[in-house]
Amino acid sequence: MAEIAQAQLRKFTDEMWRDEIVPTLAEYIAIPNKSPSFDPDWEKNGHMEKAVELFVAWAEKKLPDLGATLSVERLRDSAGKSRTPLIFIDVPGGASGDTVLLYGHLDKQPEMTGWAEGKGPWVPVIEGDKLYGRGGADDGYAMFGALAALLTLKQQNVPHKRAVIVIEASEESGSPDLPFYMDALADRIGKVSLVICLDSGCGDYERLWLTTSLRGLIGGTVRVDVLEEGVHSGDASGVVPSSFRILRQVLARLENIETGEVTVADLKARIPPERVAQAKVAAQALGDQVYAKFPFVEGMKPAGADLAELVLNRTWRPALSVTGFAGAPAPLDAGNVLRPFTEAKLSMRIPPNVDAVKASAVMKDVIERDPPYGARVSYEGEKAGSGWNAPRTAPWLEAALEDASHAAFGKPVAMMGEGGSIPFMGMLGEKFPEAQFVVTGVLGPHSNAHGPNEFLHIPTGKRVTEVVARVLAAHANA
Repeated sequence: MAEIAQAQLRKFTDEMWRDEIVPTLAEYIAIPNKSPSFDPDWEKNGHMEKAVELFVAWAEKKLPDLGATLSVERLRDSAGKSRTPLIFIDVPGGASGDTVLLYGHLDKQPEMTGWAEGKGPWVPVIEGDKLYGRGGADDGYAMFGALAALLTLKQQNVPHKRAVIVIEASEESGSPDLPFYMDALADRIGKVSLVICLDSGCGDYERLWLTTSLRGLIGGTVRVDVLEEGVHSGDASGVVPSSFRILRQVLARLENIETGEVTVADLKARIPPERVAQAKVAAQALGDQVYAKFPFVEGMKPAGADLAELVLNRTWRPALSVTGFAGAPAPLDAGNVLRPFTEAKLSMRIPPNVDAVKASAVMKDVIERDPPYGARVSYEGEKAGSGWNAPRTAPWLEAALEDASHAAFGKPVAMMGEGGSIPFMGMLGEKFPEAQFVVTGVLGPHSNAHGPNEFLHIPTGKRVTEVVARVLAAHANA
């Protein structure tokens, strides 16, 4: 096995990020290429195409050094409507064997309010080690980091197996287009023995973090109707049950209002012992950053005191969030009226190994069954997405990751599930059942993906690039 010179790897990576990747990511942040769910006219507006052109222009300058090819794939659905484009890069390997698939996406979440003065979703700002703006960390950096890792191996004449880089443009909408591309490109992708996904998070910026599981997501909109029109509260209250109170009763069927524990058995799962053990190690490494990374208001406390249990709450236990309301005016505009209805948007995170379709049907039944007072209670579910639990790590990969974490960060690797979803991971797990998975990322404390003041921690991006290079080199001998 060819050895990687760490000093040379560090110098190449740092210079590539400083001189090329960060400036290009700044250009990318300025493009409001929102995912199709948030920009239905994405094709007409042209922002997605502009982002694709930026990525392609940068990548094409690097392809000759790697002997690689690039294509922008464009499929249409059965009605002839365009699917979001996908960038496909094929990099030949100097070592024989199977293929490694490296994944990222270039679509973004919407603006969100609350950005600090001078910052904004489409305003790239560098402060110290942080590049602020939407999409740099989630996860525009992925293609650049993947190609930089391959280029540094080329520079040192370290072989790797064939690599395929896939950059999609619908991940923030649940990756509805990706399965069609994976089917269409199956022959060109070939047999995959390693998947590297760079769209996840990190518990801190001090070591390599691997994502071992992802929660699934179900949700929808519940509406409670009690009247045909609003009436004076002084006349009706005490006679007509409040639609908001009925909504509270319905939600109490799903969770314990005192603890937040989801009480529906079909939405829960047994936590594997190895994930419990990993949660304890992660909690010890993170300390109070398990909860302190969140912007609590003064005096607010987390849901519990046991750090390992908080990690498991976030990664393996179901949890309900109410993310939107309708049927109520702003407080300033609210009169003494008993409102005719209350509508709420529900988001239920479910354990990695719970079937999302079945769980969604259970949630609908629990909400609509036997409505209090005979009120009209309806629930409209959205597309359900199952979670993912990583296969057991092969010895060669376990050793490679430990070596890479020590070389890049100077500390041992840590493993932890993620509370959010990466919709395509379950699909890739089914499509490549024999493959090993490396799921990591740069979204650490306060990076605030999808929210205001999202940032990319530049040093972590550099170190993750080094990790990818080392894993690719180890894969050549697996």
